[in-house]
Amino acid sequence: MLDENRIKENLETFSFPRLSGTEGERKALKLALKRVEDLNLKPMIQDFMFSTFFGRIYPKVAFLLGFVILFLFYLNFTTIIIPLLLMISSVILVILFFLATKPESMRLPKLLNSSNLYVKVVSNPKKSQLDPTFKETTTVEKNILFMCHLDSKGQRFSILYRVRIIRTWVFSGVIILIVVLIKNYILTLFSLFFYIIGIIPLAVNLIAAILFLLNTTNDSSKGAIDNASGIACVFELLSYFSNPDSRLKHFNLWFVFTGAEECGTMGIRNFYQKIKHLNKEESIIFNFDSIAESSYFFPDNNTSDQVQSIFSMFVKNNKSLVIKSNPKKIPFGSHTDGYYLKKKNFHGIGFGDLECYEHIHSVHDTVDKVDISLLRRLCETIIDNLIVFDDQIKSKD
Repeated sequence: MLDENRIKENLETFSFPRLSGTEGERKALKLALKRVEDLNLKPMIQDFMFSTFFGRIYPKVAFLLGFVILFLFYLNFTTIIIPLLLMISSVILVILFFLATKPESMRLPKLLNSSNLYVKVVSNPKKSQLDPTFKETTTVEKNILFMCHLDSKGQRFSILYRVRIIRTWVFSGVIILIVVLIKNYILTLFSLFFYIIGIIPLAVNLIAAILFLLNTTNDSSKGAIDNASGIACVFELLSYFSNPDSRLKHFNLWFVFTGAEECGTMGIRNFYQKIKHLNKEESIIFNFDSIAESSYFFPDNNTSDQVQSIFSMFVKNNKSLVIKSNPKKIPFGSHTDGYYLKKKNFHGIGFGDLECYEHIHSVHDTVDKVDISLLRRLCETIIDNLIVFDDQIKSKD
């Protein structure tokens, strides 16, 4: 049975500063390990090293270089120094881009330690023996992964303001490029006029770049929404499915707690090596990341039939669980464990809340912002739907 008090206890237990690579994150790992062992399960630990460059330094350098390149485009190429600087800046940006394609392999400038915790719960052997139609091979081919991340992060600006800064930088940059195109190639006779007009978006872009530079990372957020809420949900599901009589007949269940998600999704990038052999068409990912008072669901666009069926069940739920998201929408600047696996061709659904961005990554990310009953109803809906879906597979077989 699900227990709202247990959900609340887990939410409160994991609501403390735990920046990736710090003692706080290691404390969260030890707490999670103890809870898994208390359920008489055997957890596995995957230790890894990661660089802070991709998650904390690379974006700032990229934004600053981006402004420099836009500014050099804006100027006239009257001297050799301007195209030379433009070429140098562009080459540096391209090099950084290629270095960041596999940030988990990066070893500069500083390496920190983190860990993933995971436990695999196999399909119910007792039920498979009682069911003559059960096919043993399905336990190998079909997997469901419940995922959340253990670490938290504080910043000078919350996610809401960071997203606004990024949007401002992008849109002003587009305007600058349009102005440059017009003044240099279309209305050259009015180039002076467009020089003057272009000062406004150029100044806006510079201000946005400076604000992004000032958005330093700290360890001041308790991370109740992001992501103690997800931890509480995954543990509640684990508590239910740890009972052999409650397990599914056709799916192995993985419960994954990643580290260093807030520093470039380093945990899932390393954990992918553990699951890349799985049949992606027969695997379902449920990623819990930042749930407060609203239930936003994010299935991917070209998802599998399995996920489409489960999502339809969510829409028709009887738990008063309102699904607010557009299934095809990906939040601007999205960078989560679930999104990383989506790019690796896994299928699934992400759970979150777009209305809590003003609190995330700030000192206001506290337990009182999370609706405990919403977490319980979400877990109940997931369990109910998976039981029905598991039975449907039986009938199809």
